[in-house]
Amino acid sequence: MVGGKRKGGADAVAEVLDRQQVGWAGAGAMAAPKAPEIVPTTKRFINVFKDLDARRLFVLLPFAVIAGLIVYVAGESEPAPWAVAATGIVLATGLVLARQTLRRRSILMLLLATWSGIALGMAHGWLLGDPRMLAQPAYGSFRAVVDEVIASADAEQRVVISAIEAMEGSRPVTIRRARILVKAGPPLAPGDSITGAIRFYPVPGPVLPGGYDTQFHSYFDGIGAFGNATSALVVTPPAEADFGRSVEAVRQAIGGRIDRNIGGEANGIARSMMIGDQSRISDEVREAMAESGLAHIYSISGLHLSLVAIGMLTALRYLLVLLPGLPRWLSIKKLAAIGALVAACGYLLLAGGASNVPAFRSTLMIGLILGAVLAGRRALTMRNVAIAALVIIAMDPASVFRPSFQLSFAAVVALIGAYEWVRGDGERPGGIWGWLRGLVIGTALTSLVAGLATLLFSAYHFQQTAPLGLLANLMSLILIAPIMAAIVVSTLLMPLGWEGPFLGALGALLEALIAIARLVTAWSEGLTLHPLLTPLALLLGLAALAWFAVLRSWHRLIGPALLVPAVLVFCLDRPPDVLVADTTRAVAVRGEAGLALLDGKDTSFSVTVWSETFGEPIAAATGAGCDAVGCWATSPRGFSVALVEDPAGFYEDCGLADLVITRLRAPVSCKAGVVLDAAALAAGGVHWLRWRGDGFELRAARTGLERPWRAALK
Repeated sequence: MVGGKRKGGADAVAEVLDRQQVGWAGAGAMAAPKAPEIVPTTKRFINVFKDLDARRLFVLLPFAVIAGLIVYVAGESEPAPWAVAATGIVLATGLVLARQTLRRRSILMLLLATWSGIALGMAHGWLLGDPRMLAQPAYGSFRAVVDEVIASADAEQRVVISAIEAMEGSRPVTIRRARILVKAGPPLAPGDSITGAIRFYPVPGPVLPGGYDTQFHSYFDGIGAFGNATSALVVTPPAEADFGRSVEAVRQAIGGRIDRNIGGEANGIARSMMIGDQSRISDEVREAMAESGLAHIYSISGLHLSLVAIGMLTALRYLLVLLPGLPRWLSIKKLAAIGALVAACGYLLLAGGASNVPAFRSTLMIGLILGAVLAGRRALTMRNVAIAALVIIAMDPASVFRPSFQLSFAAVVALIGAYEWVRGDGERPGGIWGWLRGLVIGTALTSLVAGLATLLFSAYHFQQTAPLGLLANLMSLILIAPIMAAIVVSTLLMPLGWEGPFLGALGALLEALIAIARLVTAWSEGLTLHPLLTPLALLLGLAALAWFAVLRSWHRLIGPALLVPAVLVFCLDRPPDVLVADTTRAVAVRGEAGLALLDGKDTSFSVTVWSETFGEPIAAATGAGCDAVGCWATSPRGFSVALVEDPAGFYEDCGLADLVITRLRAPVSCKAGVVLDAAALAAGGVHWLRWRGDGFELRAARTGLERPWRAALK
């Protein structure tokens, strides 16, 4: 005890090291001439963590919960409920008993948060998951209720339905909800009752190992099947319109005004930015926006909501100052903050509400910031980021494994951390030129920090980099504020019917934005990479992000700096030599010019994704020999592949080929190096193979066959 106060763990350890150093120096008169250099080095390292009090360690809680969710998902089977419950009791008891030891309590709190991630994944599946996912296609006439309209474009609507009831003569389905495509009929809205012929089919698995797992995410969304309406549906609106239906009607009305005033490629961007509907953005525009680093502009997220909130906050502060007779006890700043929060929530409703996860996440963050303003607290803190992340994870644990959460979480953590680090109290340059300089520098730094923070996650999920993204964002800087102003003003004027000129201006601004994206994409040709990373890269990225979030000094840069060599050494993946689809006939084998199709169509969904992922076209093979029994191909990599389509082919091919692929059931006597038959493809889904010289490295897209999201396979 010093001065009646217990020393922290880092101080105590540092004092022990100081005493040891003095002792070693005294003994050096007889034994060693100099104290070991490791002592001051260790002391300096320990001092890095001296500011990690319990309040700062709170920032690590969402990272610990995410770690628990990763542990839950990575298992081959569901954890035993009794074991999870017992572990939670032990950790909670230890936390109570360790109340006098700050560091020990912090460690136990992080362990308890990790445990809560495991428990949260299980609980979310029990409460909202669909354990009765469809195993076989189902046809017939059904009655259902529309829960959500996902997208609407060119007379096509993608909706989520529930309360599915089979009509007389049709086989019942036991799924909780389904996502279907409706190609004809009147516009649908939440609450509509629909009746008609619908074809349901099982939720497809991932197209590549480590890729987006539709079965996993559909399970946690309570969706047990996909489908499409095969005839015109009979639509019966509900007797009374509820709030959700009213909001959807407003969104459709706004979409109609956009269609009447904005045409061409700008129409899809405008609909995306105003009502969150990205279905009308062409593939060419989407690709140009992604490769130029401008894709974040058309996805309603933190940028748009922040501009709306800041604009409303500023406008209300000026207007309230001009109002006479306001009581002095009323805080203009707080009234403006309330108005900005209402505006942000209204924008969220137009963007699709809680179903638009990036917009909801950003609105929650803005709500915490404005709430801090109302409470007189500092708004931009890492604690607010942690609170927002914990709320979002608790509401939708599966979102942790979606690219949108990872990208926005990494960007926000990096931006808030950079703000905490460089924040100063000095005078800002005044005047219009000072304001413009600050705007340009701030935008450049924001783009640079957010781009660096999300680079790893973009590279893993999309195999894309935007080398000139900073330049594209600077070039589009002059357009962003006018675009958002046109969106807000035109929306406010729609009830009066005066939105036409502002929507016209919005269309022109968006055409200019698309032109910038195409120009920067052309400049990036030859610079854009297609990196292939293993899932370990995401774990290392999460660890580096946690290091950056929890430390405050320049030492927070150590983790991100070490991330780069770690990814280059341990996380670079290799392209496959063979790809085999499960639900289509597609089989791609590496030849002289790269991957080529041994079977299947190059227009199928699987082949399109393969080509985009590995950055190479996949066309029909030219050196394959095919007959009525099957096909045979020899790769320059040194292996042979037999595609057997008739049982007679097994007799010869099983003894000659290194790899046998068949949609039939292969005989047990087939002794080829690797045999992928109907059973293997049904269980593992798409297969990835790489030749190692003496055999194949094999990966299956579907893992964890005993998990509830693989219920259709049982």
